Amino acid sequence: MSDVPELDAAGLPEELSAVDQLLHRGEANPRTRSGIMGVEILDTTPDWERFRARFDIASRKVLRLRQKVVMPTLPTAAPRWVVDPDFNLDYHVRRTRVPEPGTLREVLDLAEVAMQSPMDISRPLWSATLVEGLAGGRAATILHLSHAVTDGVGGVEMFASIYDLERDPEPKAPPPLPIPQDLSPNDLMRQGINRLPGSIAGSLLGVLGGAARAATRVVRDPVSAVSGVVDYAMSGARVMGPAAEPSPLLRRRSLASRTEAIDIPFSDLHRAAKAAGGSINDAYLAGLCGALRRYHDAKGIPVQTLPMAVPVNLRSEDDAAGGNRFAGVNLAAPIGIIDPETRIKAVRSQMTSKREERAIDVVGAIAPVLSLLPDTFLESMAGSVVNSDVQASNVPVFAGDTYIAGAKILRHYGLGPLPGVAMMVVLISRSGYITVTARYDRAAITDEPLFARCLLEGFDEVLALGGDGRATPASFTAPTTDGSSAQ
Repeated sequence: MSDVPELDAAGLPEELSAVDQLLHRGEANPRTRSGIMGVEILDTTPDWERFRARFDIASRKVLRLRQKVVMPTLPTAAPRWVVDPDFNLDYHVRRTRVPEPGTLREVLDLAEVAMQSPMDISRPLWSATLVEGLAGGRAATILHLSHAVTDGVGGVEMFASIYDLERDPEPKAPPPLPIPQDLSPNDLMRQGINRLPGSIAGSLLGVLGGAARAATRVVRDPVSAVSGVVDYAMSGARVMGPAAEPSPLLRRRSLASRTEAIDIPFSDLHRAAKAAGGSINDAYLAGLCGALRRYHDAKGIPVQTLPMAVPVNLRSEDDAAGGNRFAGVNLAAPIGIIDPETRIKAVRSQMTSKREERAIDVVGAIAPVLSLLPDTFLESMAGSVVNSDVQASNVPVFAGDTYIAGAKILRHYGLGPLPGVAMMVVLISRSGYITVTARYDRAAITDEPLFARCLLEGFDEVLALGGDGRATPASFTAPTTDGSSAQ
């Protein structure tokens, strides 16, 4: 029996991996919900029928957009992706309007409702909403996807087919419809029962073979074999363990959240990063640390470090767009360092060291065990796997201009889940701009205007290293001379 998962006609795994199963199960609980979302601002309102047609074509090209998850009645087989015989495009592709004044603030408030709501796990796990009524005749899209389908980088690849490289390209014939699959939970359970003897035999042979190989290594080189196990265990402890003491200011959790965002020209952050000998990611994390320092200081609770988790992409060019291929790196975020250049260097040093850990993917290694645990236990573990107050993700999208149904994408804001953390921050680089979107638990961040101002000022500290570049508020207005800002 092979351990390699079977692939469907599109090259995507038919079975959910253990990590994907955990994320799928978490969708039912607001504390473990794992939706990821992209909010795009368009320069004009696209024609509705043309917009809808783009997603119809995408769902024919990318099989996962027409697939739902079938869970076996009893766990005799892994859950499986199947083409939904009841697929209804009009359920997944929607339209709505925002109230005046039709700014990003109103769009993000609408997006928050979707992020806090459960997905229908009996259907394909995504939706695309065209938002009309923005000021100046503009519009927005809200692309919502379950993390069980893919991660942020995979999502970029998965939705690539909805975009054009010009405003009005020549129309193409739509691909054929995928063949629906009728597979019930009982059917999948019976398939698992029928394959159980072979699976047990294959697993037993795999265990025995692994044990034999391990025994051979121990006999030939006992010192190296034992030290290798010890080294991996110590690496796993460093990966899983908290990198710093939690912030006393960010400790509370609730079910209410809010999102703020800023815009930065890509060239400005690139210059600042290079001036300090770092990367875009180093400068991004240093700017976030600056924002957190300012917020803590303003609240009268200064701290030197706090635990921050940074997802690291493990996806190779050969990996399909579906599924999750990332690992978390735990940092002792150096928020107490005032000098932004020194802060960038401190971040870079930690990231370099953490990326080299042998057990960087230890969560993936233990996921098969976690996937067997009851839901109540998984809820109690939310946030404890990464041991962080803040998660910060970096997702590059498209370098050039892109269009959807005749409308140009001007900005792209990323919203991520809050798996037991106080804040999820996402950097999106697209079409010459960087957006930084901070979604936070309102029980942890209680002074919303103050945090918005700190977010802006924290990144301005870093941008000043490269010249006169400055961040621009996207979801709020710039502070006035008295330090207040309109929301």
